[in-house]
Amino acid sequence: MNDSSWSIFVVLLVLLSFILVGLRQKSRESHEYGFGGRYTGRIGGGAAIASNWMSAASLMGLAGIIYLRGYQGLAYVIGWTGGYVLLLVLLASQIRRFGKFTTPEFVGERYGSPAARLMAAVIAIAISVIYCVAQFKGIGLIFAFMFDIGYEQGVTYGALAVVSYLVISGALGVPRNQQLQYLVICVAFIVPLMWLAKKLGYFWLLPQFGYGRALTDLAREFRIDFTLPFAGDSLFEWCALCFTLMVGTGGLPHVLSRFYTVPNVRDARWSVVWGLFFIALIYWSAPAFAVFGRLLEARHGIAFAPDTARAAADVIALKTALMAGLPGWLVGVLAAGALSAAFFTVAGLLMTGAASISHDLYYSFVNPKASETARMQVAKGGTLVLAALVLLVALNPPGLIAEITAVAFALAGNTIFPLFLLGIWWDRANRYGAIAGMVTGVLCTVAAPLLGGILPGVASYFPVTASALCGAPLVICVMIAVSLATPAPPEEMRRFLEQEVHGHLD
Repeated sequence: MNDSSWSIFVVLLVLLSFILVGLRQKSRESHEYGFGGRYTGRIGGGAAIASNWMSAASLMGLAGIIYLRGYQGLAYVIGWTGGYVLLLVLLASQIRRFGKFTTPEFVGERYGSPAARLMAAVIAIAISVIYCVAQFKGIGLIFAFMFDIGYEQGVTYGALAVVSYLVISGALGVPRNQQLQYLVICVAFIVPLMWLAKKLGYFWLLPQFGYGRALTDLAREFRIDFTLPFAGDSLFEWCALCFTLMVGTGGLPHVLSRFYTVPNVRDARWSVVWGLFFIALIYWSAPAFAVFGRLLEARHGIAFAPDTARAAADVIALKTALMAGLPGWLVGVLAAGALSAAFFTVAGLLMTGAASISHDLYYSFVNPKASETARMQVAKGGTLVLAALVLLVALNPPGLIAEITAVAFALAGNTIFPLFLLGIWWDRANRYGAIAGMVTGVLCTVAAPLLGGILPGVASYFPVTASALCGAPLVICVMIAVSLATPAPPEEMRRFLEQEVHGHLD
C-alpha cells in the first residue's frame, strides 16, 4: 500500500469507530443538539475540552505558521494556551454558576434584552462560520492528499463527509466520543513525531524538548535562525496577536458550552485545568514538526521560496513525514489525526451555529410555541445551510488556516468576551452598554479591511487577525460609559450576581 492508500484505510477505520460511538449516544432532542452528553469525571471532562479545542488550526495551521514565521508563530502557541488560563481565572466557575446554556442565552438573561440576545446569536453564528472556513480548508487539503485530487474537489468531498456524519450519528459533542477523539489525535500526532525525531537522531522519548538540538543544527549548518524574535513583525504585532487569541478563547461559543456538562463549579474548574494540560501536549509538539520540516528541506537542498513555502505551510506536518521517509501506515495515522481534529471541530461548530439558529433565533423570536420536533428540524436545516455557506467561502480561502482562525478569535474577543467579563464582574453593566459594546466590537474587527486603504493607521492598530488588543479595551470602555449614562439593570439581577455567582466558594 502507498501513503495515500494507508491514509484512506486509517481514516476510514477511525471514522467508523466514531460513527459507532455516535450512534450509541445519538441526540434526539433539540436541547441536546450540539451540547448533549453525560458527565465523565474531571479528567474525562478535560479530555473533552481538549478534543473540543483541537482543530485543523492546532494540528496543521500551528505547525505551518511556525514553519513560515519562526519565533513570530509562537504567538499562536502562547495565545491559545494562555487563553485557557485566562478562562480558568476569570470565567469558568462564574459561567457555570450563572447557569445559562448558550452565549446568546447568557446575554439575553444577564442584560435583560431580546435585542442584545439576537445580536449575540448572530455574532455567535458568524464566529462559527469563520472558524469553520479554516477547518474546511484543512479537510480539503487532507482529502486532496489522500485521494490525489485538486483542492476544490477535496474540500467538496470533505464537506459531504462531514454533513453525512452529522446525519448518521447525530450530536458529535458527547464527551465519550470526544475522549476517544482526543486519544486518537494525541497518538496520531505524537507517535509520528517520536518516530521522526528518532530517525533524525534527536532525543525521541520527549521530542517536544529534543527538537532544541535541531534548532541549533539549523542555525549552525544553514544559518536559519528560528529563535530570532521580531524578525518579520514588530513587538506590537506579536503582543496584539497573543492578546487577541487569549481573549478570543474566552469568547468562543462552542468552548463556553462545555462547562455545562459538569455537575458543579469545582469540577468545571478542574476540567479546565486538565484540558489545558492535554492541549499543551499537542501545542508543544507543533513547533517540532515545523523545525524538522525546515531542517529536512535545507538538507535536501529545497529552496525556501516565500510563495512556495506559503502554499505548503498548512500541510508541512505531512510533507515532513514524507520527506523523512516514515512508513506509509504512520503517515496515514498522522493524516487521520489531523483530519479527525478538523472534521469534528467543524461538526461541533456547525451544530453550535445550528443550535443558535433553532433556539436563539427561531424559537425565541419567530415561533415561541414551536415543538421539540420542529426545533430539531430547524437545527438540522440550519446545519445544512451553514455547511453550504462555509463551503462556498472555503473553495477560495482568504489565508492560511491559522490566520483565518485568528479572525474568528478577534471577533469573539472584541464582542463576546467583554460581554462576559463585565456581565460577570460588574453588576452595573446594562443592556444599552451591551448593545453599544457589540456594535463597537464588530466595527473594530472589520476596521482594517473596510478603512485600512483610506486610513493606514486603522490597519496598524486594528490588524484583521489581532484587533482585540486595541478593540477589546475600547469595547469595555464604551460599555462602561454607556452603562453609566443609562438606567441601571434590575435590582434582581444585581442581587443574583452577588448571591449566586459571587456569594459563595466551591
